[in-house]
Amino acid sequence: MAHTSNTAAGVDNTFRRKFDREEYLERARDREKQEAERVKSKLKGPPVQRKPLKHRDYEVDLNSRLGKTQVVTPVAPLSQQAGYYCSVCECVVKDSANYLDHINGKKHQRALGMSMRVERASLEQVQERFEVLKKRKTPGSFTEQDLEERIIKQQEEEEQRKRERRERKKERKKEKAAEEEPEVDPDVAAMMGFGGFRSSKK
Repeated sequence: MAHTSNTAAGVDNTFRRKFDREEYLERARDREKQEAERVKSKLKGPPVQRKPLKHRDYEVDLNSRLGKTQVVTPVAPLSQQAGYYCSVCECVVKDSANYLDHINGKKHQRALGMSMRVERASLEQVQERFEVLKKRKTPGSFTEQDLEERIIKQQEEEEQRKRERRERKKERKKEKAAEEEPEVDPDVAAMMGFGGFRSSKK
């Protein structure tokens, strides 16, 4: 008795994918060519000329939001989120130390169009700078007498502030005592026996 099978002979039922090695090698070569062309095109372009570092002409504001509370929502724009916002790089830095590191760092300076190199000053520039500083500091502009006067003035101002503070404290005490002391009619107080507590000397 012959045994018959439902599956046809020679059918591949392993479902294994077959790769054409030549096709993939061709793709890899094309990719390498494109990468080489991209690198060459980058090298062909002129190098970006950045200005040397310059000192800031503005004051860095680190204290304006010190000690203030702020409501932070996840949908708020970056400029209104907690921390220090850099409008040049459009990022938020969490504290003042990191914010200073950021604005002095390479990424921020590049965004401003500056390299991290400092321009080398010539002898003439240094001499000019010295002259400007000498003119600014005129002789006899500040003496020991000025310093003593300033110290005396500061001490007087401090004494004045202390006196005012003491007076305000006394006034507050008087107001508080007046508020706590109930107003009583002297006749009623005498009737209730509150009037005669004076100590009599013998």
